Amino acid sequence: MRITWKVATSLDGRIGTSTGESQWITGPQSRAQGHRLRAVHDAVLVGVETVLADDPRLTVRLPEEPELEARQPLRVVLDSKLRTPSFARIAVAGTLILTTREPMQVGAAEVVRVSGDPSNRPTVDAVLETLAARGLKSLMIEGGGRVAACFVSAGLVDAIEWFRAPILLGGDGRPGVAALNLARLAHAPQYRRLAVEPLGDDLWERYERRT
Repeated sequence: MRITWKVATSLDGRIGTSTGESQWITGPQSRAQGHRLRAVHDAVLVGVETVLADDPRLTVRLPEEPELEARQPLRVVLDSKLRTPSFARIAVAGTLILTTREPMQVGAAEVVRVSGDPSNRPTVDAVLETLAARGLKSLMIEGGGRVAACFVSAGLVDAIEWFRAPILLGGDGRPGVAALNLARLAHAPQYRRLAVEPLGDDLWERYERRT
């Protein structure tokens, strides 16, 4: 399965303020491109913290591009403790919630139990096995920092779509990627830049993993 990490940050790599405010860091052109990226992936994935902070829909909303808007990906939420509210905008048909608890009804979403790591969070392997079993071939990770770090640390992120806004949020802002626990620079995941494109005041940077 090809895995892409899509992230929208400040210049200093933050996805939100210290209080968690994150909508909207980037401008409308970047957000529209984010919708186009959703349309070309089989599934998009976030952690429950993103659901609680932003109440996203994770749908493709491009009314001026109906062919792309018709391509709605499966929405996937990693939610070990089943904290997704039944009234959340994502708790609808077409959403898959992966948990390590006994499944229970969450709105109209499908809830599936998967194996957990020592912290009782869904393992990356279990997540990918579940999605692959449904015939999915591409996945885009949209948040948050801890989820991104899990896939990056596992060496599974093939591409990065980075939207960078010309603002600074500082060291107390929420990082785009959580701790990777790297002791040496030589251990850092390496990517090759493919392109940089201005989108309004933002920059859209595209990267591919070095092999």
